[in-house]
Amino acid sequence: MRKVAQTPARCTRTLVEVLDGQVQPIPPVWMMRQAGRYLPEYRRIREGVSGFLDLCFTPKLAAEVTLQPIRRFDFDAAILFSDILVVPHALGQTVTFAAGEGPQLSPVVTAAELERLRQEVDLAALEPVFETIVRVREALPPEVTLLGFCGAPWTVATYMVAGHGTPDQAPARLMAYRDTGTFARLIDRLVEASIAYLIEQFRAGVDAVQVFDTWAGVLAPEEFERWCVAPAARIVAGVREQVPDAKFIGFPRGAGSLLSRYVDRVPVDGVGVDWMIDREFVRTRIQSHRAVQGNLDPLVLLAGGEALDAAVDAVMAAFAGGPFIFNLGHGILPETPIVHVERMLARVRG
Repeated sequence: MRKVAQTPARCTRTLVEVLDGQVQPIPPVWMMRQAGRYLPEYRRIREGVSGFLDLCFTPKLAAEVTLQPIRRFDFDAAILFSDILVVPHALGQTVTFAAGEGPQLSPVVTAAELERLRQEVDLAALEPVFETIVRVREALPPEVTLLGFCGAPWTVATYMVAGHGTPDQAPARLMAYRDTGTFARLIDRLVEASIAYLIEQFRAGVDAVQVFDTWAGVLAPEEFERWCVAPAARIVAGVREQVPDAKFIGFPRGAGSLLSRYVDRVPVDGVGVDWMIDREFVRTRIQSHRAVQGNLDPLVLLAGGEALDAAVDAVMAAFAGGPFIFNLGHGILPETPIVHVERMLARVRG
């Protein structure tokens, strides 16, 4: 039986304090995809396993990969090393990762194909993920926040329907228009699966979770309400029925001005924002209600130099006066030099 990690009784985790609404003199920092291909220590481990899911489902290795950026950069949060597509896998969908091609899934486009999946997520199939959390929690310094995560139902559904990533998520959008009933049942199943998955993450030892809706920005306003906002609100409510103090960061990437609708209806504690959004809008309309996380352009981190310094300063000037977590506006690019990350951290931390 999995041993549940014991969280230290007394510790100061600045990221959790920010999610509680506190303003920190130096904002906590972490990066989306901070455990990954830009690190040579990650690449060495990745070369030793046969497939990406094998790495995700090997707790000793997944824990090591999660901890690597903490050791190198002293980030204020570690994020669980896994993938959003472990949930379709645990629902019975075939999921593989082909080198250089990204994820490949057996598409779900009809009611019959949906019914061939499990009605409920197989938590036993996800047990290695929970064991990874226990291992990481035991190894982390007590002041470092441990973040879990899941993909939002809309974003996960785009891969489940198309069978792979697409530029505009047209297959899922078309299914939602043409066969709304079946698509709604798929979203419902993902909502319930996500609730069960996140509850177990909290029980294993995470301090907070992020819900990634990477493809929220392709939706029209009415569809955004139905497929992004409403499912996210259900997930938060469902988890808090079992974990009343559960902390959430929502990340509806590309939402733009629709982010205000998300904040009005989804009771997350913090909101991740991408680099494309107007910072003044976020500062005045969003940060007055929620902690903000973001929003450095990953490309300027790749560029480095004076452009990076100026961009970091602009993010800090916009958000550091309120509850704020410094992060990128999406995941770090694999070719990013490590020295640029070190320069960014030095700039943020003064």
